[in-house]
Amino acid sequence: MAFQGVLFDLDGTLLDTALDLGAAANRALTRYGYPVLSEAHAYQHSSHGSRGLLKAALGPQFERTDFEPLKQALLDAYLDALCVHTRPYDGVDTLLDQLDDRNVPWGIVTNKPGWLTDPLLDALPRFASSRVNISGDTFEVAKPHPKPLLAAADALSVAPGQILYVGDAERDMVAAQAAGMTGCVALWGYLRPEDRPSQWPAQWRCAHPDELTQKLEVGE
Repeated sequence: MAFQGVLFDLDGTLLDTALDLGAAANRALTRYGYPVLSEAHAYQHSSHGSRGLLKAALGPQFERTDFEPLKQALLDAYLDALCVHTRPYDGVDTLLDQLDDRNVPWGIVTNKPGWLTDPLLDALPRFASSRVNISGDTFEVAKPHPKPLLAAADALSVAPGQILYVGDAERDMVAAQAAGMTGCVALWGYLRPEDRPSQWPAQWRCAHPDELTQKLEVGE
C-alpha cells in the first residue's frame, strides 16, 4: 500500500530521549531521598512518561508515595535540560528525507505535553518539515483515544485509512486501530520486558527505521 501520510509518536519512535528523561527523574528522586533509576530502566520506561519512570524507580512503594511533588520536580528538571543527550534514532533522518522527497506529508502525535514538545522540536531543526504536531494536552483526551490521530489526519488533509501511524507503545497501536489507520510498531523503541508487541493490534512491526524506510519504498 502506498500511504498518503505518515504520523509518528515522538519519544522512543523518532527521538531517543531516555537519557535526558532518566536524568531528570534521578534529580527528582535524589531530591526526595529515593534511589535512582539505572539507564536500562530509563530506556524501558521512558515511553510511559513521568509516572512510568517514577513507578519503575519506586516499585511497590510508588502507591504509598505522594506522586505530584515528585512528578513536578521531574518535569522541572527535564525542562531545564531538555535536549542534552536527545538525538533522532539512527535512520530517522533518512526516513524523513524519503517522505519529504516524495512529498508525503508527515507529522507527530505524542502524549508529551506541549510545553515540553514545542521547545524540544524547536531545538531540532530536522523536524521543521513536520506538517502537524499534536501533544498530549492539545485536546481533553490523549492516546489511546483516537481523537489526536484523527485531528492530525485532518491537518494533513489525508483520509485516516491512507495513513501509517508509527509508535513504540501498545496505546499507539490501539489509537491507530481506533482511528482506522495502519499501525506500525517501532521495535527499536522503549519496550519493557513484559511488553508483547506481537499481540498489539498492528499490521507492521519494524526493528529499525531503515526497515521502515525500505517497506515504504516498495509500498508494501
